Amino acid sequence: MREEKQIKPSPNKNSWQKKPWFWPTIYAGIAVVLVGLIFSYTALIGDDEEKEVAQNGTASDDSTVIETNAKTETLKYPFDEKQLDNVKVLQDFYDVTADEATRENALLVFNQTFSTSSGVSLAVNNEPFEVLAAMSGEVKEVKLDAFTGNQIVITHPNGMETRYSSVTDILVKEGDTVVQGQPLGTTTENEWNPSAGNHLHFEVLQDGEHVNPRNFLAF
Repeated sequence: MREEKQIKPSPNKNSWQKKPWFWPTIYAGIAVVLVGLIFSYTALIGDDEEKEVAQNGTASDDSTVIETNAKTETLKYPFDEKQLDNVKVLQDFYDVTADEATRENALLVFNQTFSTSSGVSLAVNNEPFEVLAAMSGEVKEVKLDAFTGNQIVITHPNGMETRYSSVTDILVKEGDTVVQGQPLGTTTENEWNPSAGNHLHFEVLQDGEHVNPRNFLAF
């Protein structure tokens, strides 16, 4: 009797797919790949954003530095300091606590009408001289008035405001940012105060109130 060979069934090549761990492993692998792709994309976008923030941050830091420096500035002369010895105070700031001679020198006369000076009128040998920004700030207003004298108004980060009157050939406009010592224009004459000749009328305000420029500057 011929012995029959026992034929073993060949393993099903898809039998491993039936293992309980197969599909969870596949899903986990796909999840890992997706997470990796998302992480890489996020990192790439993050680098671009950081670069943009860094660039914008640099400009912002510069602005902050400028403003901080402006806040720590002290008032300087509204003209080239080298001319200080040649500068003459034609009219003083009217201060009720000052002596009689100073108060008299702070009176303006026009058509036999007296008014008090809210700043100091400065001249250099009755000749035109360059007007400089006494402190960094922003040009609040430029008033063009040939009768009273063109005026430049600048506000400053420390709450102060400076005004420059009897100015011509103005180099700035409203909204401009100026730095301390920047040229603003040139002095001239005006009809409101003809006796002063070619001069600069310089005013200083602190929190909206006129104060004596001599409190900050030695003329």
